[in-house]
Parts: sequence; C-alpha cells; structure tokens
Amino acid sequence: MRAPRRPAWTATLTWKAAVFIAVMCCALAALLGVLVHVSVAGRTVSDSREKALARLTEVGGLYEAGEPLPRFAGVDPPGLPAPLRALAVRGERGTMVAEHGGRPTMWAAGPADGRALAVRLDYTQGAETIDALDRSILGSSVLAIGATLLVGAFAVTRVTRRLHLTAQVARRISAGDLDARVDDPRTKDPTRPQDEVATVSGALDTMASSLQRKLQSEQRFTADVAHELRTPLTGLSAAAELLPEGRPSELVRDRVRAMRGLTEDLLEISRLDARTETVDLAVHELGPLAERVVRASGTDTEVRVLRDATVETDRRRVERVLGNLVANAHKHGAPPVVVTVDGPVVSVRDHGPGYPGYLLESGPQRFRTESGGKGHGLGLTIAVGQAEVIGAELVFAAAPDGGAEARLRLPEYVRFDAPGPESGE
Repeated sequence: MRAPRRPAWTATLTWKAAVFIAVMCCALAALLGVLVHVSVAGRTVSDSREKALARLTEVGGLYEAGEPLPRFAGVDPPGLPAPLRALAVRGERGTMVAEHGGRPTMWAAGPADGRALAVRLDYTQGAETIDALDRSILGSSVLAIGATLLVGAFAVTRVTRRLHLTAQVARRISAGDLDARVDDPRTKDPTRPQDEVATVSGALDTMASSLQRKLQSEQRFTADVAHELRTPLTGLSAAAELLPEGRPSELVRDRVRAMRGLTEDLLEISRLDARTETVDLAVHELGPLAERVVRASGTDTEVRVLRDATVETDRRRVERVLGNLVANAHKHGAPPVVVTVDGPVVSVRDHGPGYPGYLLESGPQRFRTESGGKGHGLGLTIAVGQAEVIGAELVFAAAPDGGAEARLRLPEYVRFDAPGPESGE
C-alpha cells in the first residue's frame, strides 16, 4: 500500500522554516522550563526540609524532657509515610513530602526509643508556588513561541517572496522574454550588503543580459548575411538562366534555387526574431485551406476533413506553416503522409522514423543535424515562429503506431449572429 502523498505546501521553505523555528523554540522553552522548575522546586523543598528538621530537633528536646509534644508532632503519628517510619526505626533522620488530610505535607522523623518521633509541616504554599511557576513557564513559553513564529514567518516570507520573484523572472527568460530582469535594489547599490538571494538575482540578471546580447548579435549576423547574399544570388540566378541547356546547367540552377531558398528562410527568421511581423487576419474555412496547401506542394499527400471549422487567421502564414510541415514530412519521413482537419486542429502525419528526441523535448533547433547527416534545417523553426505570430499552438509528437505527427491548433472563429426582425400578428 502506497503511503499518502504529502500536500505540496509542506515542501515550501516557509513551512520548513516555521517547523524548524517551532521545534527549536519548543526545545529551548522545555529546557529552560525544566531548569527553572528543578532549581525553584529544589530550593523550596530544601527550605521546607530545613524547617521541618529544625522543628524535629525542638520536639526531640521536649520528648527527652518528658514534656508534652505539640499537636504537629508525635510518636508514630497516624499518616506518617511507611518509608520514613522505617528510616527512623533504624536510627536515622529524614524528611519526605506526602499527602496528609488532603494537603501536601513535609514530614520529618527521627528515632525515639525504637519508635519514630515525627513532625509535620504544611507544604501547601510551597506546592502552590511550584504550580504557579509551572503555569507561568508554560504561558510565557507559548507566548514566546507564538511571537517567534510570527517574526520568523515574516522574515522568511520576505526572503521567499524575493526567491519567487527570481524564479518568475527566470521562467519569463526561458519563455523568450529576454528583457525580464529581477532588478533587486540590493544589487544596484554596491555599498549595501548583499545576501544570498541578492547574489542569485544579480547573477540571473547578468546572465540574461549576456544571453540577450549574444542572441541579438546572432540575429543581426543572420539578417546581415541574408541581405548580403541576396544581391549576388539574384545576379547568379540570372546568369544561370543564360547557360546552355544540359546537365551541368541544371545542377547549377538547382543549387542556386537551394541557396535562394536558404537565404529567404534566413531573412524570414530574422524578421521573426525581430518580432516586427504584422498579422492580416481574415475568416477562412480550414478544410479548403489545407487542401490548397497540399495541391500547391505538388506532393502525394492525402487530405482528410473529419470536421471542418471556421478560423480567423492569417492565410499566408497558415499556408507557410502547413507547407513546411508537409515538406518536412516528405523529406524526412516516409509515406503515406496524411493531413487531417478535425475542427480547428490540423495534423500532419507521416510514417517514418519519427522526430528525434531533442526536437520532442525542446522543439526544433536551427541547423541541428541528426546522425547520418539528415537535418530538419530551418523549415520547422519557421513553422514554429509563424504559428506563434498568428497565436496558434504547434505541437510535435510521436504517433502512437509509429511515425511523426505535428498538430497545429488555430484560434476558432466564433460567429455572433444578430437576431432577425420579429414578426407580429
């Protein structure tokens, strides 16, 4: 039988700190309480014992003189504890606290002709003093523990709040918001002492700034390279068309087309990275849109429309995403390739080896190649960027019975029909 799972809040730093503070306060209060109780109780009992023995000495003188004994003394008096009586019969003196008449009593006894001469002393006040002290210790301990918990919770909450802010900024950075910063005020002023949280926050801000500069440099490099290649490639393409027909000319034209396609992809990625793209929204039927993409691809791809849907999106960008997915399925997968429309979701499925593990885990990566030299290039990266621009969700998955499957979920158009005129009789 599995043990019940603990609530998630028990794993928080605030909860652990509160438990630690409570345990330490309880242990400290218990230790101090025991020490104070033992000290005061020992002193109270010692004072009562000395008084009882002093009275026993006085009563012993009266007993030896044959004078009458006071009423708090006697020989083998009733109520005398048996252990104390046995001690006196053996010829020794001693004291003992016991109940007598429903009240705490300090007894003192000594030998008297083979019997026990004893005196009793009311111990009620001493017992009440110890009880009152114990209650005071308990009450003050509860108040001290409560106050310490409040102060400790306040201090720990301030720290955890800063940690949560740092974690939130880290998640924003991982989601692509490279402008996010913690901006802890302790890291702004070098004269202020920095704690560990401030150190972590400063390191995160420094890492984000370095990462942002690096990515911006790469984006500028990509855009600059694409722009610089575009002009000579245009001339090279025009020159290739002037070559005489033949196999070498075909190879040159094919390589020029490939380089022009790569250059256009780089330019498109640089525009997506700059986040300057504008969306031309319109209402479209998704089934005919998918069929048009497949016809334009010129590939042997099957289209299945299980349930058509009306979507509000940018047609050109949707065609770009679906075209890249279909081209990738034919290039890196295996037939049959099937495009399925099920409501606002379009899936592109092939029956090849499936997407590599790194792509399923963290998405497509630019110029990432697989073993054997095959790579996904920039097509899937562009598809992800264009899907993000139009507010769609693109998910890469492994099909249940083998192969790769990409699912594009588009925002569905909601039509609000105006009520028609009412007719009256």
